[in-house]
Amino acid sequence: MTISVGLVGAGPWAEKVHAPMLAAGPHTRLAGVWARRPEAASRFGVPVFERVEELFDNCEAVAFSVPPAVQAEIGVLAAKAGKALLLEKPLAADLNGARRLAEAVAEAGVASQMVLTWRYSAATRSFLARVSALEPFGGYAANISGALLGGDFASPWRLERGAILDVGPHMIDMLDAALGRVTGVRAHGNTLGWAGLLLEHETGAVSEASLCMSVPGETPPSRVEVYGRLGREVIDGDQIGSDAFAVMLSEFAQTVRRGGGHPLDAAHGLRLQEIISAAEDQLG
Repeated sequence: MTISVGLVGAGPWAEKVHAPMLAAGPHTRLAGVWARRPEAASRFGVPVFERVEELFDNCEAVAFSVPPAVQAEIGVLAAKAGKALLLEKPLAADLNGARRLAEAVAEAGVASQMVLTWRYSAATRSFLARVSALEPFGGYAANISGALLGGDFASPWRLERGAILDVGPHMIDMLDAALGRVTGVRAHGNTLGWAGLLLEHETGAVSEASLCMSVPGETPPSRVEVYGRLGREVIDGDQIGSDAFAVMLSEFAQTVRRGGGHPLDAAHGLRLQEIISAAEDQLG
């Protein structure tokens, strides 16, 4: 079941997560890297390709660890080259880019899967199973940190766009999974400070999400709470262990080998982007 995966990107997240995760196996083999700074990729101990097309020629699938706009651009090329895609969130920097990438994936008929880490965790899957028995009617999510105040992840696109685009996909996706498909969003606050989202779900449930990445000092772990007629369930980010990555790669390899789709595919990423875009438009 092992698939050869090429990595696009060689930044901090690629070094800390993507490269070692893909190289560790047993479901994937890191076949090579392409990055705009080839010298940064040399430390991964695999071939470094000067042209991204050469990377495509040497792998079955492509994983991305680059800014959203770059993922959208190169992801289209990879799909057209017939490669399966392991895609970071958000799918793209804007809705048009997300649509182009999702359309390219659909037209090429290639497998795709989003790196929505929470959803692959055993703790999350147990939480969602318990939630389904609550007859849920509402929920709340919070992702509060100081990530934009400095460090490896205060990257230009995050500093420009803020929490809704970066951590919003995780929280929106979790509320969507717990309470039913999101059908509407109302936003208040601002993208670079505190942003609040009020989400309406097709089930009639209503939820709220608080997002901020510019709070100094110690902050609590991200958190999702669901309330229903039969009780309450809570999960926080400290419960999302390293098992999530192993499950994600196992499911990705299975999807690539058997064909067909995955629930967390590019089309799902596009739907999350539509919600994010609607929220950003309201905040201006």
